[in-house]
Amino acid sequence: MMARRIAFVSEHASPVALLGGADAGGQNVYVDEVSRGLARLGYLVDVFTRRDSAGTPSIVAWAPGVRVVNLDAGPPAVLSKDALWPWMPAFRDALLRFAAGEGIRYDLLHGNFWMSGWVACEVGERTGAPVVQIFHATGVTKKREQGPADTSPDDRIGVERAVIHRAERLIAQCPAEERELVCDYDAMAHKIALIPSAVDTERYRPEDQREARHRIGVPQDGQVVVYVGRMLPRKDVRNVVRALGRLNQALPREEMPMLLAVGGDSPHPDPIATPEIGELARLADELGVRDLVRFVGRRQPDELRWYYSAGDVAVTTPWYEPFGLTPLEAMACARPVVGSDVGGISYTVVDGETGFLVPPREPAALADRLRLVLGDSEGRARLGEAARHRVLDHFTWPVVAERTAALYESLLGERASPIRGRSAGLLSAPAGNTREESVA
Repeated sequence: MMARRIAFVSEHASPVALLGGADAGGQNVYVDEVSRGLARLGYLVDVFTRRDSAGTPSIVAWAPGVRVVNLDAGPPAVLSKDALWPWMPAFRDALLRFAAGEGIRYDLLHGNFWMSGWVACEVGERTGAPVVQIFHATGVTKKREQGPADTSPDDRIGVERAVIHRAERLIAQCPAEERELVCDYDAMAHKIALIPSAVDTERYRPEDQREARHRIGVPQDGQVVVYVGRMLPRKDVRNVVRALGRLNQALPREEMPMLLAVGGDSPHPDPIATPEIGELARLADELGVRDLVRFVGRRQPDELRWYYSAGDVAVTTPWYEPFGLTPLEAMACARPVVGSDVGGISYTVVDGETGFLVPPREPAALADRLRLVLGDSEGRARLGEAARHRVLDHFTWPVVAERTAALYESLLGERASPIRGRSAGLLSAPAGNTREESVA
């Protein structure tokens, strides 16, 4: 049988992009790892993303069996993902032109995020290819959690509902997301496959703590709480700083841990490039713990295991988290995680076994759990060992690729059945943009 061709649609998250910026993170990792994993299983994968620089080549040979195709849709410049919706008809048309020019018929389209879901469904309607959709985050939850701070286009939730109705299969990364799709969007449960994301356990592995601290320039004495992730208000690193302030009131100064904060939009901690760093520094000053907080800036994946391994415990307490890869990265490095009892973190972190779950926005609860973990070296080691084993057993990318391939084959097998019908009907385009060129 000829290799199946898969179109991975990911309008703003390219595997080529640097990780760690405001619009780069877990989706980039997912697209990268799953496309590579599928290629190793014999699929041919084209990842379609938007050209954000005039110098970006049209096609990048990314890995054996994987190409990244940069489509022209809007100006060839970096735009926030919330600004991309008006350009999706142009993105759709560019994808169709590319496929026609290459003489390719894709066997299946895999949409990532809501805008790419719309594109995938539009292309699927025109070509007859089935659509599998993963959202990575949903608009209803974002609006509920962020309120007026939500900058999503007004069309988002309506488009998500239409994509959920049109796509043949939906991927949820954790039980909380599965519940969101059913309860918030009336998705049919039988269309949903629960396929958690994962971590590269070769890249993220335990390193000797003394060597790790020496390598990154952290003092050997004292304890370290490590945060790795994007520096955004919803990630609520402020909650971690407030917890540090509470510890400062309860512990002798010599017993206080350092907070190692890794992330941002530049390699050096720059409050201009990353305003949240400035907010965190001001808060730490107010609480009298500024000398205990070390901002690192953005680091690339191959470096991160040294930062996790330098720490005694990892922490992540966002208001909400659709899935969250950094807890898994820390666990793969044999570090216990204290995390918010929300979204995917509630699923990946087993309370009392691989770390602890705490309510979001409650620095007192976080401080109590950090004090518990930091005060028990043997218990901390047990939690870290269990964390590593949980990742190895349940959250590796080869398993994700195998489960995704099984979903594809099940869907394509149904499509091949002569008794299966097909629903029709196009989804509506972004308001005011039905032609190939955007009029925004």
